[in-house]
Amino acid sequence: MQLDKFTDYALRVLVILAVRAPERLPTSAIAKIYDLSEHHLSKVATALVRGGFVTSERGRSGGLLLARPADQINIGQVVRVLKSDDPVVECFGSGTSCCIVPACGLRTPLQQAQEAFFAALDVYSLADVTQQHSALAALLTPQDPLAPARPD
Repeated sequence: MQLDKFTDYALRVLVILAVRAPERLPTSAIAKIYDLSEHHLSKVATALVRGGFVTSERGRSGGLLLARPADQINIGQVVRVLKSDDPVVECFGSGTSCCIVPACGLRTPLQQAQEAFFAALDVYSLADVTQQHSALAALLTPQDPLAPARPD
């Protein structure tokens, strides 16, 4: 199973929000850090808000914030919510046009494989995947080019 860009970007948003918590981050700042389209990331943010993983506030001091602590956000649940309308194969969805569905032996193994994929992700929380907090923070914090260099 392959994650689409939308789900990949959603997981990246959650990672930066976990690392930078309790800071509220505007979508524009997240897009700039990851070098992604702000328009596309806004759609991702909307899906994360709708899924209950993120809260959003408009205005000058607005931005995105995790809706609950990182250890209470399950990665498998996030992916399930975001991919709920995107079946692995056409016959898992409604309105299939495949003529062999009534006799196909692939559906069961493919359903089992899909569930195994989600089960592997169910083991991890957002806190688990952001354990290298300092390293992630260094990578996800834009550096001010005018700031003086810090001595090591």
